[in-house]
Amino acid sequence: MRHRIFNEDGDDELVFVMGWGNRWTHENVSWLIGQLTEVGYRVHAFELPTNIDDFKADWLEPVAEYVRDLEGYQLLGHSAGALVAQALDGAANHVYLSPWWGYGEGFPEPVLEAVSKLPTTFPCLPIDLDREALGEEATDHQLQTTPSWVSPAFVRETRRAQDELLTIDHDAVVFCSLRDPVVSLHPIGERVPAEHVVLYNGGHELFSSRGRERYVDLLLAALEEGADTVEERSAVPV
Repeated sequence: MRHRIFNEDGDDELVFVMGWGNRWTHENVSWLIGQLTEVGYRVHAFELPTNIDDFKADWLEPVAEYVRDLEGYQLLGHSAGALVAQALDGAANHVYLSPWWGYGEGFPEPVLEAVSKLPTTFPCLPIDLDREALGEEATDHQLQTTPSWVSPAFVRETRRAQDELLTIDHDAVVFCSLRDPVVSLHPIGERVPAEHVVLYNGGHELFSSRGRERYVDLLLAALEEGADTVEERSAVPV
């Protein structure tokens, strides 16, 4: 697992667990990291391996061991990164972007069940994430460098992790889109109060959506102050 610190001189610690296929060289990921560093965060960014055969060993434990050495931090997880982040301890506030707590409707349960039983770690299952799925501002570079295949072991381990989801911190805030084809919204609705959910127009990635600038301040406020800031926003008459 690759890890990098942005803004070494930052005043506050922030752990950012990126989604499957995300790289800090992707322009929109870099944009988001820039927003975080500009307000003074020392950002500890993690790139998840795109093929795994053990969720805990390959994804969770490297990040969990790292955060144990942080005295206090804010936690931001996107997509598969939110699947990892929900199992971490010690964060003051938790913000999840399009958390991948369940496969989207485009991945039928019988098919997932069947392929997860195949005894191989070879990436042989096609994944098609186009610009419409990710967001209107997804770049050609991002699309070209996002993997197109996963393994049956990957499907098996991620489904197992989704089945074993912990109780989500009551102050967690979720940003998601109703048009997201990648994740299921049901686990979000089951675990996060509606007043802590912020809906945006776009695809799977808030930071690749055309309206991302509208949500930056609220995202930063949620990281700094927790769910209270989102509740206050929802209570204001429109």
